[in-house]
Amino acid sequence: MGILAGGLLLTTAAWTQAIAAGSELLPGDCIKCHDQAPLDIAKAGGAHKEKVSCVDCHVSHPPKSKDIIPKCSTCHADTPHFKLQGCAGCHSNPHTPLVVTIPSGITEPCLSCHSKQMSELQQDVSKHTAVACSTCHRERHGLIPNCTDCHSPHAEGQVQKDCLTCHKAHTPKNVTYPGDISSKNCAGCHAAAYEKLKKSAAKHAKLECATCHKEKHRMIPQCQGCHGAKPHAAAMHQTFPQCSQCHGTAHELHK
Repeated sequence: MGILAGGLLLTTAAWTQAIAAGSELLPGDCIKCHDQAPLDIAKAGGAHKEKVSCVDCHVSHPPKSKDIIPKCSTCHADTPHFKLQGCAGCHSNPHTPLVVTIPSGITEPCLSCHSKQMSELQQDVSKHTAVACSTCHRERHGLIPNCTDCHSPHAEGQVQKDCLTCHKAHTPKNVTYPGDISSKNCAGCHAAAYEKLKKSAAKHAKLECATCHKEKHRMIPQCQGCHGAKPHAAAMHQTFPQCSQCHGTAHELHK
């Protein structure tokens, strides 16, 4: 076996002798044996590609030294995330630190960077609160799962963007929506009300759900907000003080 260097074929023994004699290693020397590592670093090395060279981490070479694998904490120690143990559990290849594989059933390591998301999960308790981060964000870092991987859509044809219109992943029970949301989104859960409005002869049939149910889910508006305090004659209001005494529901005003 030999190593090609500067047009000369050096035997492994000769290379070892050169190291043992104290010859200084340069990054260009490393690639003569370790050709895969530079390729990995070039692809996804992050700061390992831009700020350090081989010999910054691997400061010596056998037989001069047997301990050639550095500890991550030698450089990475200035944030809570870097204080975690078992770096290789997620960063399995130190030459590609940006390629993060996520073990199953973990949450605690995620919190060193993503504490905001956990606060949201705890403040707005739902079934998501009890689920490990890696249950949804599985296999690789940065993965945004599709809601319908676990949850059946409310209505046929609904896709991920429809879910996120009302539900945020870490606060799914806190349902909010934009003012211009289509009533078809609401019909996914409120089909009965939607169908009644479609068949109604009243002006309400021409309104979107969010016209009355503004921004916050389960917000029941007062009729007077649009129709004023006395939309009918005084005698009518004296006999029937509550709108619902004549108008069954806002979705079926004539029943």
